[in-house]
This record gives sequence, structure tokens and C-alpha cells, in this order.
Amino acid sequence: MKLVGLLGGMSWESSAEYYRLANELVRERAGGLASARLLLHSVDFAEVERLQAEDRWDEAGALLAEAATGLEAGGAQLLVLCTNTMHKVAPAIEAAVSIPLLHIGDVTAAAVRAAGLERVGLLATGYTMEQGFLRERLAGHGLTVLVPDAADRAVVHRVIYDELCQGIVSDDSRRAYREVIGRLVAAGAEGIILGCTEIELLVDQTDSAVPVFPTTRLHVEAAITAALE
Repeated sequence: MKLVGLLGGMSWESSAEYYRLANELVRERAGGLASARLLLHSVDFAEVERLQAEDRWDEAGALLAEAATGLEAGGAQLLVLCTNTMHKVAPAIEAAVSIPLLHIGDVTAAAVRAAGLERVGLLATGYTMEQGFLRERLAGHGLTVLVPDAADRAVVHRVIYDELCQGIVSDDSRRAYREVIGRLVAAGAEGIILGCTEIELLVDQTDSAVPVFPTTRLHVEAAITAALE
């Protein structure tokens, strides 16, 4: 089994899900006492969030690139960036290491295409919904990506940072997300990408009339498949 480097802490709430899911999947596939070979570098998300808010993405990229080189030096053979938003700086990370980075956009797009869908709604942080780094990656796989309107984007973003990243899961916020999902479906979305790794803590397939694509689980499944090959 390859040693998988997890670059996480953005937030640690979802990185804990990466760790749990990875070990559950290895146990399911290998049986017995088998568990995942993982190396985790967990950053201080307060520092990363400050760089995001101040539009200092180059510095954020340098910070994560340095962490990634540490994972490679520790023996990691595959790199998993445990966040959608920070894939904005994926090129800086890839330039700093010689091991492959498993891009969350490619994994998600493959799942959507395998389901036979082309038109999807995207729920994510404001950065991910409004900037092109993930939407364009998905579009490169032939997908049409719809995002909520400005008011709905503000709600989705606020819940992620003010609640989910701080371990708060609210029924009111779940209802609000269901309404946003409903409006995306009404606008023509055939499926919904849960494009922030914390969103899976709040909503799942039961909250949507169309297929949902949970990026955390999809990312982990692809990583474990690669690790066990």
C-alpha cells in the first residue's frame, strides 16, 4: 500500500473525515485489521483563512507548498489536498513536489461523467463558486457548472466558515441548503456537487432530489484506490 500524504487542517473538521473514511475504506477492501498508510500535515486554518480574506493567494500557495515538500520528504508517494478552495494554489504545490497530486476536480468530474450527467450545480465557499479555478477544471471535463445567485452564495459561504468549520451543524442551515439546492435544480442542475469538504457534515443525498457528488468521499475513494493499486 502506498503512503498517502494528507495536506489538511482546512478545516480540521473535514480532514478528520478524510482520515476516518480512508481507514474505513482500507478495512472494507483489505479486511481484518488493515488500515490506511497516511501521513498528515495539518496547517493552522486561521492563518490560511486570513491569507484568503486578504487575497494573498501566492503566500498561501507557498505555505502549502512547503508543507507538501515535508510530506514528500517523509515518504509520501501520493498527495491529497484535503480542501476544494485551496486547489486554487494547486499549481504551486505541484511545482514544489515530484509526487503526484490527486486533484479533487478531476476526481469529481469523473464521478459526474460516470453518472451520465453534464449539467451540475456547485455548492462551495464563495471563493470556489465565484472564481474559476474549480469551475474551469470541471468544465474541462465537459461539464456545465451552475452556481447559486449572490444571496444564496452568501448563505452557503457563511454557513461553511461560521458554522461547519467550527463544528456547528444546524438544522436551520440544513433547511437553507436544501432551498439553495432546490433552486439550482429548478435552474436545470441534473446533479449537485458538494464542493466544499465540510458540506458533507451538513447535507447528503437525502437532502436533494437529484444525485449529489460528495467531494470528500470521492477524493478519499480515489486516493485509496490509487494507494492499493
